[in-house]
Amino acid sequence: MMLTTNDVAKVYDTILSIPGMNDTVKIDLRISRKNLLLLNHVIERGLVVKDDEKNEGLLSNIPDENLEELKSIAGQYLEKAGLIELNEKLNELGKGK
Repeated sequence: MMLTTNDVAKVYDTILSIPGMNDTVKIDLRISRKNLLLLNHVIERGLVVKDDEKNEGLLSNIPDENLEELKSIAGQYLEKAGLIELNEKLNELGKGK
């Protein structure tokens, strides 16, 4: 049995609604600066969705404040690693394509 995108979105929304899912969790993350830059890029790329794509799939059910929180978390890790300026310069280079 194959689930439709809508079915998967409903299941995901149900999981996110389970009591305790909004509780904060402390994570001791040890990651190389290289992988941190890559993780930040993946998060940013995944959150930059065209409006027509956002209307379908899992992201359509995620509140904007949760998406903003993910962006904030990625930024905080870049700041802690001292990589904000490097990331900004890399993004500027990428825009020159």
